[in-house]
Amino acid sequence: MTGLYSSIKYSPSSSSLSQSSQAFTSRILLLLTLLPLSLAAFAFVLQWRGEISDPTIRWSSINRLDFPGMDTTTSSTVTSRTSSSCADILGQSRSISFPYFRDWKFNYESDLKPKICITSSTSAGLEQILPWIFYHKVIGVTNFFLFVEGKAASPGVSKVLESIPNVKLIHRTKELEEEQAKSRIWNETWLSSFFYKPCNYELFVKQSLNMEMAITMAEETDMDWILHLDTDELIHPAGTREYSLRQLLSGVSENVDTVVFPNYESSVEKDDIKEPFSEVSMFKKNFDHLMKETYFGNYKESTRGNPNYFLTYGNGKSAARVQPHLRPNGAHRWHNYMKTPVEVKFDEAAVLHYTYTKFSDLTSRRDRCGCKPTKEEVKRCFMLEFDRAAFIIASTATEEEMLNWYREHVVWTDKELQKKLMKKGILIRIYAPMVIMQGLREAGVYASLIASVQTNLSKDMFLSNNEIINNSSKGFEGVSSRNIGNEEPRMAVAARNVLQIEDANLWAVPPLSPPMVDDIDHYI
Repeated sequence: MTGLYSSIKYSPSSSSLSQSSQAFTSRILLLLTLLPLSLAAFAFVLQWRGEISDPTIRWSSINRLDFPGMDTTTSSTVTSRTSSSCADILGQSRSISFPYFRDWKFNYESDLKPKICITSSTSAGLEQILPWIFYHKVIGVTNFFLFVEGKAASPGVSKVLESIPNVKLIHRTKELEEEQAKSRIWNETWLSSFFYKPCNYELFVKQSLNMEMAITMAEETDMDWILHLDTDELIHPAGTREYSLRQLLSGVSENVDTVVFPNYESSVEKDDIKEPFSEVSMFKKNFDHLMKETYFGNYKESTRGNPNYFLTYGNGKSAARVQPHLRPNGAHRWHNYMKTPVEVKFDEAAVLHYTYTKFSDLTSRRDRCGCKPTKEEVKRCFMLEFDRAAFIIASTATEEEMLNWYREHVVWTDKELQKKLMKKGILIRIYAPMVIMQGLREAGVYASLIASVQTNLSKDMFLSNNEIINNSSKGFEGVSSRNIGNEEPRMAVAARNVLQIEDANLWAVPPLSPPMVDDIDHYI
């Protein structure tokens, strides 16, 4: 009885505790439900009243392409002045922003690393040089060392270029030639096979001597990297999140001395191009960026009857880390007097070569070279087969015959072939340079720069705006590299007599054509 009573007495007490526990649990669940709802409502009220900002709103709408850290006021200003043509190209916002410049003025010293400089030898006019300079400023180039002749050395053009921060002009004067005549290059063998020859060979030697001097300037200005580019070439830093040459080079291992940018060649689609940087978007990819089967399998269709896959060179350009004993190795590579440089090649980044983009390029090459238009003579003047053929046509054909030849060999008019090679990955569309050029132009960068220089000079000392921009380009003028020394340096002759060079790496790297279809066995 006692056990039974105890059992009956415990049962009501257990039931009461269970009910109390359930009530407590219900209250907790209700609290957990109401708390987040209350917080969400409170946040909504604050945002509605404008007391907090939503990052998704901040980086949307008109500034959707701005990068964090950019001055959005400036970006909006640029945006308002950018035309719909850029929007049509990308199908996005009317402006594109880069994290290196707070505006398009480029009027402050950069403290970003690495510091990059470009050296070039040019006789072009402002219509080519200004977009070339400011494009490379946008992607992170710090300094420019320009060896100028011809139109680029004229008073009006020089004044404009010298007014740009960190642009140094070196004119081909008698003093410069005397200084370069003392170069150790004349007493060495690696460039000797190019000495005392006309046209392209002469230019190649001149570029190498200029590059040697640019290395000293790069050291004096604490540059980290140096590139040699022509003013018809643009670096394309593909593979970087911010389209940045700085970002690209900062990721290079410290043990690497030089990096190679394989070149892509412009593929023009009409014969009346006036501004290649703003009108050309189709390029032919380099062999190094294609599958071997794709390259050789479509070689014949890609060349379209021309001597080679590319019209001109195919071995790219390189950048070198500025360090002791650096020297040029021809216009396409760098070397070192004390060691064999460690060199790597970029898998995505490239140099865009705008070659023969204008019909007038045929006659401009002809006008700056005095060779006779015969097959034997042009071999002394030009290193590449297409340059030789173009020179002969420009020297012997009528205007109409030249135009027909240009359309057949340079202009891509076969749309079906374009589509096929696009699908194969041989042809590619690249719009970034076009968009950047358009943004710079419509922001008034070029016009304001020219206007600011004009206001500081009297009219009789300065060309008009139209004269500066539209005057036709002249070829390289001035004293030939063959005359830099009065006679061939004796030490150079002695060196060639003593040294029997068999290692090809000791020779300067010339502009080389891409692999030919006959070379297929070497690559497979």
